[in-house]
Amino acid sequence: MLLEGVFPAITTPFYPDGRLYLRKLEHNVERYSRTPTAGLVVLGSTGEAIMLGDEESRDVLRHAADSAAPDKVLLAGIARESLTETLRLAEYAAEQQYDAVLVRTPHYYTPYYGLTTGAASLLTYYRALADRSPLPVVLYSIPKFTHCELPVEAVAELAQHPNIVAIKDSSGSVERLAALIAATRSAPKRSVFVTPVFSAYTNRMMLAETEANFVSAEMLTGGVNPAIAAPPIVRTMRRKEVGFQVLSGSAESFLPALEAGVSGAILAFAAPAPQACQEVYTAWKENDLTVAREKQQRIVQASRVVTGKFGMPGIKYACDLNGYYGGVPRIPLLPLTAEQQSEVVTAMADVRN
Repeated sequence: MLLEGVFPAITTPFYPDGRLYLRKLEHNVERYSRTPTAGLVVLGSTGEAIMLGDEESRDVLRHAADSAAPDKVLLAGIARESLTETLRLAEYAAEQQYDAVLVRTPHYYTPYYGLTTGAASLLTYYRALADRSPLPVVLYSIPKFTHCELPVEAVAELAQHPNIVAIKDSSGSVERLAALIAATRSAPKRSVFVTPVFSAYTNRMMLAETEANFVSAEMLTGGVNPAIAAPPIVRTMRRKEVGFQVLSGSAESFLPALEAGVSGAILAFAAPAPQACQEVYTAWKENDLTVAREKQQRIVQASRVVTGKFGMPGIKYACDLNGYYGGVPRIPLLPLTAEQQSEVVTAMADVRN
């Protein structure tokens, strides 16, 4: 699985009374699908995944997948505190044709996870998950919320597993990202299919093309004229050798992270501003560092205010400003006050889609 570029960590819309607002989720996903970003992350931290029950999580995963364009890489946030429950959601994500699962560290019993003795519990958890998961596993370390950081040495061990393909690191430290890249450089490489322009070739893209090329019995027996059916899609695929991939979780240091060697980023700030974040990556990819620095500087202060200062309520309000439905977070998170909204409006003034 190729994980390169920008992946917005999308929000989960709610009605004012706290119920899931699935039609707005579909609207948002359809709009993200028209952006040049590489894919989407559903039910990450920005999706308030910790606030949802199991059935609600399944509803969100299903509706998001149904609304996403086939050429977008879809990652499902499925983490639960136990291996058994995490596996159940991994299996459901596979049924919905997600491309990989994003799994944050379990954290409630952190004092007993052996972090001072090689993180034995976390190593066991992730290895057992990867052994049985029908989808590739992306590790997720976000110590700001979990107070549990995956040690670099543990990531290096996990990177040797054939079904653990990447990590999203939200420490905010470029030095740690560089250490993760160095520590996982010897991980086995995988040969993956990519498009002729070396972008990801997703499971849903493959299925969509298979369906487009399918000739039904009805067509053969005269119910539909095959001559007027859509022509089959013919695509020449390429292969690319991909090692363990490190993804940043910070918009504020996105460009320095790219320069350190990350393959891309899963960004909360890309929920309200996917285009602005993508422009940083595009300029860097084209080796135009002058433009890349300008684009990076454009999002730094806005990200600090929206995601760093106000978190989920700020991200959702910024989404409302940029044409995505944000709405309100779930209690105990509270909407922004009028004064806080004004601060977000000022921060986002130059960051529009």
